[in-house]
Amino acid sequence: MLDGDWLAETGADIRGVLKVMVDAGWVPGGTAVVGTGSMWEFVAVGGTTADGGALAGPDVHYDVASLTKVMATWPLVGRAVDGGLLDLDAPLSAHVPGGPYPGGGVTARQILTHTSRLNPVTWLERYVGTDQDLAEAILAEPLDDEGYRYIDRGFILLGLVLERLFGAPLDRLAADLWTEAGMTATTYGPLPRGPMVAPTERRIPGTAATWGVVHDEAAALMGGVAGHAGAFSTAIDLGVFARELLRPADEGDALGLSAGYVRQSWTAQVPVEDGCARGLAWLVTTGGVVYHNGYTGVSLHLHPGSGRYVGLLTNAVHFGRRRTGLCDLRAAVHAAFSR
Repeated sequence: MLDGDWLAETGADIRGVLKVMVDAGWVPGGTAVVGTGSMWEFVAVGGTTADGGALAGPDVHYDVASLTKVMATWPLVGRAVDGGLLDLDAPLSAHVPGGPYPGGGVTARQILTHTSRLNPVTWLERYVGTDQDLAEAILAEPLDDEGYRYIDRGFILLGLVLERLFGAPLDRLAADLWTEAGMTATTYGPLPRGPMVAPTERRIPGTAATWGVVHDEAAALMGGVAGHAGAFSTAIDLGVFARELLRPADEGDALGLSAGYVRQSWTAQVPVEDGCARGLAWLVTTGGVVYHNGYTGVSLHLHPGSGRYVGLLTNAVHFGRRRTGLCDLRAAVHAAFSR
């Protein structure tokens, strides 16, 4: 199928599913970027709040939740590896004073593949009011059973280690990376409430929705800046990010990542389910699609073989955590790459 036809059909499919979700009252609205090579188009349906609010659009900021893992932490780890600051297979405890720790042997590769055995419970309230450094506290917890388990704690730890390696706060490191890539809207929060920011969940009836501050509770405890969550972005910037990642090697890479690191990341490392494995941070399908999802109702899908991509942004938690219809929306994107 020609790229132009693929863009048109994929955009129409996404628009149709989003309209069903909005009309059914499952989500206020959403936006998407569908692109390949030098072409892209945007989809926007509905609004940003329960009462309609502002219209959804490609320049509206959404909390991207766990897309922070691949938009901030993963590329910064790659820069650290390429710069000789970090060895993917060396214990991270070398960068955390103190110890010995039960998790002292955990490596960056294990975290990126979600095989670190770190405590799967992200709850950080237990450390509030203590004098223990968070990186030390994470490594000091007993290790879980061996095997694959998707957790946030590893990326929280990686974010803390990156700050030590580069000698700068994570949000500043990420901001420099995003600026170099031409992503002018992507940022860690907080953001001012207004029509250009989509609120997420109303956690307690009768109160205001979480708006302009991170939805993830653990990231909120960390001041809104963490390796696993906290970033906000727009459909335009998701498209820019996808273009940079899919840019041919001979054109250079504004993200400053070596081809070897990206190739490793997009190669199956650990089986997850039939037809899907975990690379380094990314999920990899047998059909050649690499992708990542975020809890708030966002996702980014790339197909390196064709250069095609789809970024989805919704605030699917706005009406509650059931996020009805989100699986259908993501399934429509997966199906598009089979054309």
